[in-house]
Amino acid sequence: MSEHSKRLRLSSSPTEVGSFNCKMSSDSSPPLTHSITLSCQPAQPVQIVAAPHISDPDFRSAIDSSLFQQWLKNTQSENGFLHGGSMSLTRVLIQGVDMFGKHIGFLKFQADVFDKQTGIKVPGIVFARGPAAAVLILLESEDKTYAVLTEQARIPVGRFILELPAGMLDVDNGDFLGAAIREVEEETGIHLKQDHMVNLTSFLDQSTGCRIFPSPGGCDEEIGLFLYRGKVGKEIIEQLQGKETGLREHGELIKVHVVPYERLWCMTADAKVLAAIALYEMSKREGILPPLET
Repeated sequence: MSEHSKRLRLSSSPTEVGSFNCKMSSDSSPPLTHSITLSCQPAQPVQIVAAPHISDPDFRSAIDSSLFQQWLKNTQSENGFLHGGSMSLTRVLIQGVDMFGKHIGFLKFQADVFDKQTGIKVPGIVFARGPAAAVLILLESEDKTYAVLTEQARIPVGRFILELPAGMLDVDNGDFLGAAIREVEEETGIHLKQDHMVNLTSFLDQSTGCRIFPSPGGCDEEIGLFLYRGKVGKEIIEQLQGKETGLREHGELIKVHVVPYERLWCMTADAKVLAAIALYEMSKREGILPPLET
């Protein structure tokens, strides 16, 4: 699904970020600044600054966005780097804002974070895109198991990629399952029943947040991985193979591939695929995977 259409707009309540007091600078000339006070470091306000090319509306939208609010919330959570008091956040430079219609889709900023004991600045460049969901679809046909993948051009890596059907969702909604089902139908044409879905990431330890982070060194994206298993006739496998899907009006040029599950692990470098295989196989080994619905 296109990045514009993948951000699902669903109603939700505002994110609470401890004590969040804001003061907009009275000087309208660059640089635009904003000051916030976080509950975990009340004596040290955080300065939010806009890069010179960031407009005032985009700056305000960035600060109010669910992407930025969720990041602030994460920094103060139980596993957050500000929670224990060993680190401090002094400044955030908003460097890029990409709008999806009236809403922010992507946000890039640099956070100045310091280790209090050593005074060393910790690398803090952030590409914020929010949460996503992906589905490992396994179809059994004539005693053989197949996996359903999508192929599309991924411009950031400069190549076509075979990957799990996946899509973004609103950071302040958290409907991973709903997003997963919708993305599969849009990208493959397959309609999945909700009660046949298994949340593979729910098997992770609770301290992980039950999501995977494919690139935590630079991106905030967290992914919920789901499993769908079904039995189909051979004609369904043939119909899916090479099927062209996607929303053409949004630039989606997607082709469906059906591959033998036994070869899935070596047929793509998609991290979502490899993580899903690991969770699927380990949950089977541990005896915690629910039986296949008939």
